[in-house]
Amino acid sequence: MMRATAVYTAAERAYLSEVHPMAHLATVGADGTPHVMPLGMYGIDETTGAILTTGDDLPATKKWRDIRGSGRAAIVFDDVLPPFRPRGIEIRGRAEVVDGARPTIRITPERIVAWGLDDTGTLRNARSVETQAVPGASEPPSPGGTVGTTRSAQRGMR
Repeated sequence: MMRATAVYTAAERAYLSEVHPMAHLATVGADGTPHVMPLGMYGIDETTGAILTTGDDLPATKKWRDIRGSGRAAIVFDDVLPPFRPRGIEIRGRAEVVDGARPTIRITPERIVAWGLDDTGTLRNARSVETQAVPGASEPPSPGGTVGTTRSAQRGMR
């Protein structure tokens, strides 16, 4: 069984769960037009390492329609430390919509690119991720799971 700790390095895991940077979700529409949207809240499925997001009226959004149609998405988490030290993680992979009482978008990593997460800010790590199906993995995490909320979301998404 794939565990989230097997998907992410220790530095990536700490960045996603402790720093809670703003995320940007990229999808592609039926006509091939790219679409990028900021996300203020997301979580990590502790079993598979998938990135999850929920939201008000999520099934009515373009990102929901795009993912339902293509089954693919990319998400970038990033920030910049002073004076100018960019860092972040890009995750590309399979995406699915999960209908139900708590509609969820789930992105299962197939490719991870991380930069600037070491002490020097220079480390770059790019790799493909091997995943396997996990029974029951399409259920959204419980409220007690690992969830990131960006500082912008905490301030009401200015």
